[in-house]
Amino acid sequence: MAARPTFAAASPSYMAVQSRVNGVDVNCVKERRVYERQFLMEVRNRVSCCDKHLMSALGELGLLRRIRSTVARGAAPAMIRRKRCDRTRKRGKRGGVHARLTANPQKLAVPTLLLANVRSIDNKLDYIRLWRASQRNVRNCCVSVFTETWLSENIADAGVQLEGLTLHRADRVASLTGKQRGGGLAVYINKSWCQDSVVVSTLCSSNIEFMTVKCRPFYTPRELTAVIVTAVYVPPSANCKEAMAELYTNISETQTDHPDAFFIIAGDFNQASLKSVMPKFYQHVNIATRGENTLDLVYTNIKDSYRAAPLPHVGSSDHLAVMLTPAYKPRVKQERPVVSEIRKWPQEAITALQDCFESTQWDIFREAATYENAIDLQEYTESVIGYINKCIDDVTVVKTIKRRANQKPWLTEEVCSLLRARNAAFKAGDTAAYSVARKNLSRGIREAKRLYAQKLNSHFMSDKDPRRLWQGFQNLTDYKPLPLRTCHSDPSLPNELNDFYARFEVNSIIPAQTLPPSPTDQVLQVSTAEVKRVLASVNPRKAAGPDNIPGRVLKDCAEQLSDVFTDIFNTSLSQAAVPTCLKSATIIPVPKKSKPACLNDFRPVALTPIIMKCFERLVMRHIKNCLPANLDPLQFAYRTNRSTEDAIATTLHLTLSHLERKNTYARILLIDFSSAFNTLIPQQLVEKLKMLQVDTGICNWILDFLTQRRQAVKVGSQTSRTISVSTGSPQGCVLSPLLFSLLTHDCAARHSTNHIIKYADDSTVVGLISDNDESAYRIEVELLTAWCESHNLVLNVDKTKEMVIDFRRGGRQHAPINIHGSAVERVSNVKFLGVHLADDLTFSTNTTAVIKKAQRRLHPLRRLRKAGLTTPHLTTFYRGTIESILTYGFTSWFGSCKAYEQQQLNRIVKTASRIIGASLPFLKEIYEQRCTHRAAAIIRDFHHPSHGLFSLLPSGKRYRSISCRTTRMLNSFFAQAVRLAVVATSGLYGWLLGYCGSLDSNPLHFPEAAVAQRHCWKISATAKIFT
Repeated sequence: MAARPTFAAASPSYMAVQSRVNGVDVNCVKERRVYERQFLMEVRNRVSCCDKHLMSALGELGLLRRIRSTVARGAAPAMIRRKRCDRTRKRGKRGGVHARLTANPQKLAVPTLLLANVRSIDNKLDYIRLWRASQRNVRNCCVSVFTETWLSENIADAGVQLEGLTLHRADRVASLTGKQRGGGLAVYINKSWCQDSVVVSTLCSSNIEFMTVKCRPFYTPRELTAVIVTAVYVPPSANCKEAMAELYTNISETQTDHPDAFFIIAGDFNQASLKSVMPKFYQHVNIATRGENTLDLVYTNIKDSYRAAPLPHVGSSDHLAVMLTPAYKPRVKQERPVVSEIRKWPQEAITALQDCFESTQWDIFREAATYENAIDLQEYTESVIGYINKCIDDVTVVKTIKRRANQKPWLTEEVCSLLRARNAAFKAGDTAAYSVARKNLSRGIREAKRLYAQKLNSHFMSDKDPRRLWQGFQNLTDYKPLPLRTCHSDPSLPNELNDFYARFEVNSIIPAQTLPPSPTDQVLQVSTAEVKRVLASVNPRKAAGPDNIPGRVLKDCAEQLSDVFTDIFNTSLSQAAVPTCLKSATIIPVPKKSKPACLNDFRPVALTPIIMKCFERLVMRHIKNCLPANLDPLQFAYRTNRSTEDAIATTLHLTLSHLERKNTYARILLIDFSSAFNTLIPQQLVEKLKMLQVDTGICNWILDFLTQRRQAVKVGSQTSRTISVSTGSPQGCVLSPLLFSLLTHDCAARHSTNHIIKYADDSTVVGLISDNDESAYRIEVELLTAWCESHNLVLNVDKTKEMVIDFRRGGRQHAPINIHGSAVERVSNVKFLGVHLADDLTFSTNTTAVIKKAQRRLHPLRRLRKAGLTTPHLTTFYRGTIESILTYGFTSWFGSCKAYEQQQLNRIVKTASRIIGASLPFLKEIYEQRCTHRAAAIIRDFHHPSHGLFSLLPSGKRYRSISCRTTRMLNSFFAQAVRLAVVATSGLYGWLLGYCGSLDSNPLHFPEAAVAQRHCWKISATAKIFT
């Protein structure tokens, strides 16, 4: 018989039972033992007191954990049956929604929900009680919503009460609905989950019945302050629009009072849909609840917060019951803690840097880099940058911080130290020290909150600092969206992305050759004042490039650093060369989607040295001065008095004016380039710059700037190897947009019936077709394809879309456009420069998208209202975040919206007005003002492509109206703008008189102004907008 284990610290009394297991006798001992505290703390380090026979028997039974060996194991067998003792996860700690629900049914992030249409709850009480007694998921359900209870004031609450639940009911009122029977709502709250619940509002009408209950449960995640449950019943004969409007008003007011609450809107909606008025609420029931129809719906303000499962009918009800299980995870579990390094700047750090740079002899660096009267620009620049970084390291401290997703902003390092002190006192068992530590922690938290509130209030002390004002908005509302994170553990991803971004390098067959200098060219030289001015304008919040010089140093030490950087810039321009350290880049891949699936789903954003950005601004100013004012009139990007609104309005006007004629239609081809900026060939660009009369020295400098660039990709803490590229222009440089627009300036339509609208790398071909003759349009597409091939621009046929606009009677088949042998997809709706266009030229899809986006911005506005901000500050936030969404591309589409679509848009304005507590201008008024201002700006710009649409009549008093045969054309921007310009022409006389007077010296350069000068005495003085 095996020896019984003995323990020195125990005095057992036991009863032994002998048994035989697998041929081994084992004593199964049932005893009561007493252990000392020290023994239990050291038992982990003790050698097992069982003999080897007992250990062997327990091991064969699989009751002992195997000791993990540190020696490397060989190849694992194909299949190993894992025993219970081998599990690394403890029992009861399995993952999954149902496992969490079973383990702790009352401590959930969001409550479990039971929804059922019972059709007389009084007759179903026994069934519900039996249901709760026999099924654990129903018994533990936190919230139960029952519709069509058919209760009346004659039935007391005690008659329909369920054990362990709090009842809230809203019976149908016959005087309000005109119906004696039916309807009624009941909400049961589980007392184990929440005992603080109260009815906030109720409504009973012929169109809708709802009841809102506010719950403050025992536990909610830090990001949620309460749970608002709204039970809804919409009768089958109700007016759905009026019903949803009443429900929207109630939910909006409740959201204003509780902006951070979790909202549940559940009930029998019949044919109504809450999405029509609140598109940012998400519906979770995806099963049929009555026959083949889904009538019982559940909406929440958090996406993917529930999973729905059907339950049997409640008694004889014709609706299935629905159980909704929480799938929402708190924010602290959704995101990992962010570990980052920050540079702490002491109060005297900038002053110390200024004194250091002021006393530095910068000529030493130039002399050390001079060999045989030739300056090594690379060594000169690297030594200066290295010295600046060394001085920065001497006066600053780098710290590593960790921040969690739900961490309070007032949680400082001092509060964390007090928290650690309290926990240490608790573990030590020192009662006196623990009491003192608790008091110190409470005092420290109050002081941290006071200091944080004082910091927030300082943002709103003055309206003259908009940056600090918006920082206060972001701190109070978390309005600024978090960037998509690229958390990938694959160490090969940075290198794969780096090779992917440089994939166009192998296709470049044109070698880079500098242009021979011209004797008439003068080398561009920048002055110290210009460099100082551009350094002082640096945004200190911009991220530093590979040189690690922050913008704060360049801005605050602009006077001290302007001399040395002026010398570096002028040396670079005279040598037509750019130091490698200044044209290097660190690429940060930004996901285009929430879940990237391939390398092309990452957008390369290059971090280049800030000092190089300053240098590029000086060069860009010189290049722009060399360009003609009428260059590429249909390029609407990077030009003064041009915007996406002009591009959209011009495209629509060309299309609408053509469709006014008979037997016409239009085809719009929206071209998509694959990494357009990365395919730019420097040699072709330089040749085009030379044709535009740009100095040879600048051309060679740009050629050197774009070739032999060193780049590396950084993903989190992992960095790829450095490679050299000579194709493309990095996205993030100041010159890149201008250089790309100059490369494509000669990409213009060859036929008068076609137009190529360009906005940066977004190109759109508008083909105006008459009498079914598409030959000019198809030739234009072929010529454009050939031009792209010759300029190394890769057309992405899969993302290129075409939309055919044809209002002729009778359906006609249109042959698709083929590019590289592939047919371009034809669509009925497309997003063009941020505005949704449809082939019937209506804007219903665009209106829905705008409302959905604007309603999301109402939540931060409610939080600011709750924080007690003043009306002017709330109005500022509204105009910057909500009104800007409602009015984006406004002039090109609002006039064509239907009346009910304009009402839906104005509903957002009314809601914001109620939140702010002040009247706000309606969109119609803003639309007319914007049209009038835009018309005035186009009239003043003689090089605008639409300037010719505003022509004066011979009388000089009015503008010539645009001929409109259809309502579509009449409601377009230019037709409305001309009409409003006729109404508002009051100040034009004074403006023209002053403007044309300034042109008396040389009116030949502005023939339109000379014509206007001859007619200015005839113009009425009735419109102040043109002054």
